[in-house]
Amino acid sequence: MDTAVRAPETGWISVVICTRNRADLLRKAIASVVRQDFPRSLYEIVVVDNGSTDHTREVVSEFEVDDRVVYIREERTGLCVARNTGWRTCRGSYVAYFDDDAIAQPGWLLAIGDAVERCGPTMGAVGGRVDPMWEGARPEWLSDGIAGSLTIVDWGPSEMVIPDLARAWLVGANMVVPKALLESVGGFDARLDRYGNNLLSSGDVFLQKKIAERGYSVVYVPKIAISHLVPLYRLDQTWFRSRFYWQGISDAMMYTIERAPSRRQRYRAALGRAVRLMRSPRRLRSLVLPTTDPDTFALKCFALIDVGFIRGLLGVRR
Repeated sequence: MDTAVRAPETGWISVVICTRNRADLLRKAIASVVRQDFPRSLYEIVVVDNGSTDHTREVVSEFEVDDRVVYIREERTGLCVARNTGWRTCRGSYVAYFDDDAIAQPGWLLAIGDAVERCGPTMGAVGGRVDPMWEGARPEWLSDGIAGSLTIVDWGPSEMVIPDLARAWLVGANMVVPKALLESVGGFDARLDRYGNNLLSSGDVFLQKKIAERGYSVVYVPKIAISHLVPLYRLDQTWFRSRFYWQGISDAMMYTIERAPSRRQRYRAALGRAVRLMRSPRRLRSLVLPTTDPDTFALKCFALIDVGFIRGLLGVRR
């Protein structure tokens, strides 16, 4: 073990993995954490089973050779619900969120331990790079501008405090937050992020906004690196159209949560976004015309955010 990188002296790291019906992927995710070169006495793995009907319980039991791996059943559906159950029941001072379809790269836990040690009391959230594991060939129409929706994160080779969460952010697949701070801000907002089969999102970004508003830093550390599956079914334009439409609905939900607008204010905001969209004939054409051009398809996706935002504010989600 590299003695130059120490585990945090202030407490355990709890790796929280929320999962639902992904038992075989979960096995690989847990194994990648167990294999980390990190003191066993300084971390635990908390698996929050969000109502799985497959063999998830049996997979977790394979790793329950000691008390480092903990299984929790959460029947209430929702990714943010499961995330909150995770931090409320874990024993660590720091909660490291990790996805069930991800693989922790070598040195992941060491990098987390080093980062939280250095960041000190101003630390709000720390996270790092997320590299794609492509299940199929990357489509030619997929530009870098929209590939980030596949949970790909690379803000460069240098560590930085993120100054603007509208331009750079961390993702819940690879993000560490002090447990005490999660308790202070009320954790994740259960009205956001995946619920059932919808593509609602942004629960992780909204949490970071709440953290930043309280004066804490959100820090990108590229050495905290994981690999994340990009399944074949997502490499399809239909999935991207739905994903960006639901991003607009997510943005509308965050707007509503933050501002508590009246009905008139919601309609005014929706009208303003509609006017902006209609003033761009190119964006309107992109909504209806098929394309394999990367720039034009990206334009379509960003226009669909506007459509989702408008419908989200008007209360029509389909």
